[in-house]
Formats: sequence, C-alpha cells, structure tokens
Amino acid sequence: MKARLIKKQTIEDYIEKNAQSKISFKIWLTILKHTDWNMPLDIIRTFMSADILGRGSERVVFNIGGNKYIMICKYHFGVNKVHLFVKWIGTHADYSKLCSINKQYDINAF
Repeated sequence: MKARLIKKQTIEDYIEKNAQSKISFKIWLTILKHTDWNMPLDIIRTFMSADILGRGSERVVFNIGGNKYIMICKYHFGVNKVHLFVKWIGTHADYSKLCSINKQYDINAF
C-alpha cells in the first residue's frame, strides 16, 4: 500500500526553520513516494535505520540525514493506504532529551 503523509506541511515548516535539513528531508520524501507497505516491518525494510516504538504506540522513529534529524510518526494501516501522522521532528540531541523523560511514546507536538 502507498503511504500518505499527514501533514507534509509540518516537514516543510521544519525545513524552513532549519535550512540545512532540506536535502535530507527531500531524500526521505522521495523514498516515501515509492513505498509499498503492508505491515510495520515493511517500514523498516524501506528505511533501514527506522525503529518501531513499543508499548502499542504504533509509532515509528525515522533517522534522517545520517541520524542528524529524528522524526516520530504514528502509523495506521488502513484498507488501501498507510497513513503516517507526523508527531515530532527535531535533532538527535533533542530526541535524546525526549527519550530521557519517556515522551517519545505519546508526544504530539504537531
């Protein structure tokens, strides 16, 4: 199934504030356009450095730009599409702080 990103604008807003991230996110978006996922493991097969979060959170952590940027998305496998909801974007250092207080499972910054 094809993936539908909810909201791409969130990524574009991040790029606007962090111009050095533009190329990395554009590569990620290009790869996303060609996805064919049927289960969460397919996300990992496409983005080898991604991690599925536990605790029934239905969230995936994408390492972007050689792990310089992190994006957390909630995923939902529907009948015909996979929906990815952007929940958080930041640097690896910001993500480490988020993990230290266990917020990666429920943060909803966007």
